[in-house]
Amino acid sequence: MGRIMRNLDITTLRLFVAVCETGSLKMAGEQENLVGSAISKRFAQLEDALGTVLLTRRRRGMVPTQAGETLLEHARAVMANLDSIERDMAGYAGGASGLVQVLCTASVLEESLAHDVAAFLQVKAHRHIHVTMEERVSRGVVQGIHDGVASIGLCWDAVDLGGLAFRPYRPDHLVMVMHPSHPLARRRRLRFEETLDHQQVGLPATTAMQIMLRRIAAEHGKPLVHRVVVSTFDGALRVVHANLAISVVPREIAEIYAGAVGLVMVPLTDEWAERRFVLCFRDEAALSPASRLLVQHLANDRDAKLAESA
Repeated sequence: MGRIMRNLDITTLRLFVAVCETGSLKMAGEQENLVGSAISKRFAQLEDALGTVLLTRRRRGMVPTQAGETLLEHARAVMANLDSIERDMAGYAGGASGLVQVLCTASVLEESLAHDVAAFLQVKAHRHIHVTMEERVSRGVVQGIHDGVASIGLCWDAVDLGGLAFRPYRPDHLVMVMHPSHPLARRRRLRFEETLDHQQVGLPATTAMQIMLRRIAAEHGKPLVHRVVVSTFDGALRVVHANLAISVVPREIAEIYAGAVGLVMVPLTDEWAERRFVLCFRDEAALSPASRLLVQHLANDRDAKLAESA
């Protein structure tokens, strides 16, 4: 076995592929800067080590035997793996390049993703990487990754990921935001069911959070009364500031706006009020070097934030 492996060096395999593809020792030699006699000697040693004939001469040139066809298949796989290794290592050594397309929910984008991606792009080794982000509801994120619209998705882990691979990203915390004059403003904490007698600000009906809130209201035998429906949390906070309704908003978004205009944030004690977001993709090993670097950055940033809060 050792003798065989010594004869199966990378140059010999590359030459073997070249001869099979061109049908010519001369042309293969020109590609590798070797004379035909040197190539013939390599192949003779290889055939001796393997104990079988790999090439035969026909009118159209050199063609592989049945054993040669098998070796050719393996040799091409080896070459492809070597090319993949070279591309990946070049990404780490000289800075990866390429386009990374990301699908994400509004919560993720508004809370942290924009800042995390900006930090990623400021790294010198990432200067040739371009990242695009498109906002979708959680189910749309998952479907988009399945359809190949983007390589990376970020969404709430409560949604059915449909068999996608995933890594943890960040958590957030839902609170009820209201005007200081609202009857519930003096409460220190609330269960969501206690807010159902009051008009609320709704998000689009297809969002994962809105679907969940409607389900919870139905479980308690009450309607979820929306005075206003908006498309963003920023819009919800503006409605709350006008004292038109109350709204469920991530604390991480609400505290920026609420503190500036004097809104009240009351924590929700429901188990689902602490949400967990994930990075999802079809196969991490199949991600491009640039996409893999972004996934690693976002996952590691999440770990660093958890360590800071511990």
